[in-house]
Amino acid sequence: MALLNRGSYLPNLQASQVGKGLFPCLLLLIIICVFYLWPMPGATQTGAAESPGLSDIKRIEGFWVRPDGGYILQLQDVKEDGSLVAGYFNPRPIKVFQAKVRLKEGVISLFVELRDVNYPGSTYTLDYDPVSDRLHGVYFQAASGQSFQIAFERMK
Repeated sequence: MALLNRGSYLPNLQASQVGKGLFPCLLLLIIICVFYLWPMPGATQTGAAESPGLSDIKRIEGFWVRPDGGYILQLQDVKEDGSLVAGYFNPRPIKVFQAKVRLKEGVISLFVELRDVNYPGSTYTLDYDPVSDRLHGVYFQAASGQSFQIAFERMK
């Protein structure tokens, strides 16, 4: 296979003319990027209003442990609509019937309902404290009809 000469792909241009066509092309590319790819001011404000809310509620994702008993709460795949995937372990898996998260007035709140043997509708109603990085609130033990103040710490 024959090697191509360096300038053979530009047969009609002199070496001094090759760089002259490059500047207008770069200028055109910059203009396209500015007008089509740069976010519009309104879009930036809308995105800023939505994204921090989602990023805020996603802060609860991870593994959480109740220091008073070793119960583990796993939270993942938090969505903007408040849905998420939750797991609960004591130490074996306990069925989570429903789990919801919401952001209201800057407070992230979580609701988890358990439905399994010895957990007939027991619930956690928790708020996230960003200063201590803890979930705290009320555990309602449906089998006994009692409520307890509890807290979960993030597992590291």
